[in-house]
This record gives sequence, C-alpha cells and structure tokens, in this order.
Amino acid sequence: MSIFKNIFCVITAPKYGWEVINDSNISTGRVLVFAFFPLLAVMALTCFVPMIYDSTLTFSTQLMKGIVLFSSYFISYYIISYVLSGFYPELVKSVGALSRLNNYILYNLIFMVLLEILRNVLPSDFTPVLFLKLYMPVMAYKGTGNLFVKKNKVMKFAVISAALILLLPIIFKLVYLNNHGKQQ
Repeated sequence: MSIFKNIFCVITAPKYGWEVINDSNISTGRVLVFAFFPLLAVMALTCFVPMIYDSTLTFSTQLMKGIVLFSSYFISYYIISYVLSGFYPELVKSVGALSRLNNYILYNLIFMVLLEILRNVLPSDFTPVLFLKLYMPVMAYKGTGNLFVKKNKVMKFAVISAALILLLPIIFKLVYLNNHGKQQ
C-alpha cells in the first residue's frame, strides 16, 4: 500500500487507518523521504501563493514565512520523538515499537502540514481549516491502540502527544514572530 493511501485512510477513518499503516510495514525513513519532507517543501512553496492576491506581501517576507514553517515542523518531529520516547520508554524497547511511535508522530504531523498547505492556498483565514486542527487529537487517540502504551496510560499519552503535535510548531512560529518583531 502506498504512503499517500495510508495518509488518506488515517484521515478519513483513523482507527482503520492506523491498522492499515501498521499492516503496510512502511518504514519511518520511507515516510520521511517520500511524504513528510516533500509535503514540507510544498507547504513552504505555498507561502508564495498569497502574493498573487495580496500586493502588500513581499517576497522576502513570504520566503521567511516558508522557512519558519518548514523549520517548525521539521524540528518538531525530532523533538516530539525524543520527548515521547523519554516519557514512555516502553514505546522504544524494540525496533518495531520505535518505528510505530515515529510513524504515529509523522502521520499526525503530516495531517497538520496538509492543513497548513490548505491555509496558505486559501485567500483568507478560513476558520473551518483552523477547526480541522481539532480533529488531530481524535486521530492521535485512535492511533494509541496500535502502539504499545499501557492501558492505564493511553489517555495521558494521547493528550501529551496531541498537545505536542499541535503546539510545538505554533510555539516555534511565535518565537520567530516575537524575535522578528523586536528587530524592526
């Protein structure tokens, strides 16, 4: 099964999608190289689309926005992987368990990247796209059943992982905006 079919399955039917992802045995490296990184590049490139309908935007501003967005999701993946494997060592005891954890993080981040792409392409801040971000915790919760999380820690893990996946890229963007605003 292809990676993009896995992405479609996990977005449209999360419980079934996570089962399909685990059955497909696609390595984390393949998901990174053939889906996550290319989608990050597309997301960065879509930062230039608003220049078509908003003449006040400059190339340098949109270039910086693309770099910040790319970097925030890129770095977030590695930090989230490190934090979750530290808090939940039972998730990284075997290669298969670590691969499942990293795929769990990647597919949830891919959903967030797709929403960023959609946001960049639309001519205004389309509020329903922001509300779609609230769907990611549902996807994350449904994915915990295929990880090796102890039954009494499932809800805590789902909340922590969803919070990290939702908030870490936003925090990186805010740090940039605060530093960029002080320089002007």
